[in-house]
Amino acid sequence: MSFSAYPDPVAADAPIGIFDSGVGALSVLRHIQARLPSEHLLCFADSGHAPYGGKSDAAIIERTLDIAAFLSTKNIKAIVVACNTATAAAIEALRQHYPKLIIVGVEPGLKPAAVFSKSGKAGVLATASTLASSRFIALRDQISTTTGISFLTQACVGLVEQIEKGELDTPETVAMLERYVTPLLRGGADTLALGCTHYPFVQPTIEAIAQRESAVPVTIIDTGEAVSRQLERLLQQRGLQRFETAPGSLQAFTTGSREALVNAFANLLNQHPTVTEMPAKTAA
Repeated sequence: MSFSAYPDPVAADAPIGIFDSGVGALSVLRHIQARLPSEHLLCFADSGHAPYGGKSDAAIIERTLDIAAFLSTKNIKAIVVACNTATAAAIEALRQHYPKLIIVGVEPGLKPAAVFSKSGKAGVLATASTLASSRFIALRDQISTTTGISFLTQACVGLVEQIEKGELDTPETVAMLERYVTPLLRGGADTLALGCTHYPFVQPTIEAIAQRESAVPVTIIDTGEAVSRQLERLLQQRGLQRFETAPGSLQAFTTGSREALVNAFANLLNQHPTVTEMPAKTAA
């Protein structure tokens, strides 16, 4: 597949594309809808290739560019990479291919974690790929140097798969979260950054563990709000924010099960958009 620079969108009425390796896109989408209710949104859940956490950078870049190519056929004005792993591995390649398009990625919440921490130790829950990425390591080292904060990291192997299956509070998921969260709290972390957009959907369980295991209040960082603010800023900067009294439309696409994404929207967001199932091999 060949790619070319995407031209400047000419209409504020153009939609915004949002994608993730799966239902994590929904945790970011809800913040965007709350802040920018008039915007038309296209949500792409690449569940047929989830999780991204165990894939090579080359494979993640290929998926990201394929999805972007598909979304660009919808005359989008912006892409939100609602996936920490894809942001770390592929956002620079995406910006090179689409230099004139608004592109917003997600960060694993290290900056706000450092701001809110009083103990000087912050925990980070993320995929193994995110934690091993040069982008994450550089950001961690920079913030540690400037603030003196120590980051305790935990790769949450298998958690994305549980959330993709809709198993948010099953015994297996709760036991998994106990294994991942408890050592961070016992290590002194008083903030926990959710470094994967899937994880906000199990935040109630994380909060319950924190209340039990920590002697001090623990702040949970969900970066979806920061993403929505950055998107709003860039739309305003380009004169592309849509201002209408009627709410924007929402369409969804998945390389996984259509039924699963329909159920995820209903159960997680109480929404019922049109969902189209895409071939798993390619998005375009």
